[in-house]
Amino acid sequence: MGRAFEYRKAAKMKRWGHMARTFTKIGKQIAIAVKAGGPDVETNPSLRAIIANAKRENMPKDNIERAIKNAMGKDQSDYKTMTYEGYGPHGIAIFVDTLTDNPTRTVGDVRSVFNKFSGTMGTMGSLAFLFDHKCVFSFKKRDDIDMDELILELIDYGVEDEFDEDEEEGTTTIYGDPKSFGDIQKYLEANGFEVVGAEFTYIPNDLKDVTPEQRETIDKMVERFENFDDVQTVYTNMKPE
Repeated sequence: MGRAFEYRKAAKMKRWGHMARTFTKIGKQIAIAVKAGGPDVETNPSLRAIIANAKRENMPKDNIERAIKNAMGKDQSDYKTMTYEGYGPHGIAIFVDTLTDNPTRTVGDVRSVFNKFSGTMGTMGSLAFLFDHKCVFSFKKRDDIDMDELILELIDYGVEDEFDEDEEEGTTTIYGDPKSFGDIQKYLEANGFEVVGAEFTYIPNDLKDVTPEQRETIDKMVERFENFDDVQTVYTNMKPE
C-alpha cells in the first residue's frame, strides 16, 4: 500500500472528534456547497461529494436534510475556508484547516493552541513544501474494472498512478490534482462508479519519527485544535504508529 493510504488509514483510526462535533463540521461544509451551487444534489456535484462523506460518517439522513434546509435560510452565516500552519513541539509541522464565519475569532483560537504548546505559528504557505495537497476519491471496488487501465485513462484527468485498495471496506482510493476535483468526479459518476468518499487532504512528504512521550504531547495539541467547531481537519508530519 502507498504512503498516502497508510497515513490516511492511521489518521482515520485515530480520529479525535466526537460524533456531534463531526456532524457540526459537515454541516458547515454543506452550507458552503448549497450557497455555491444550490440544494439540488443532481446539479451540485460538490454537495453530492459532501453527502457521500456524511454517510460514511454515519450522519443521519434527517441531519443532512436539516443542514441543507438551514443553508437556504436568509440569515445563514457565510463561511470562509482558512488554513493556518506552523510548528508544534519537537519540530512537528502542523496544518489546521478551518471553516469560519469569524476569522478573527478563529485565528485567535488557533494561535492560543500554538502558544500553549510552545509552538510557532507561521505565515500561509510557509510549510507547503512539507505536504502534498491532493484530492482523494474512494469508490466501491469493481471486479469488472482493470485498475491499471483505469489509471492510464484517468491520468488525463489529473489522477496520479498510485491507487490503494481496502479489502476490509471493499473500496478503491485514487489521488489527484486538487484542481481536477470536478473533472475526476464527473468521470467517476458518468462511468457508474459508486463514490463513497471525496475530499481534499494534505499528505506529508517527509514523516518524522517521535518518541511515545513526544507523540502524547502532539496528540494533546491536535485534540485541543479539534475541540474548536471552526476547525475541520488537522494534519501533521508525525509518523503514524
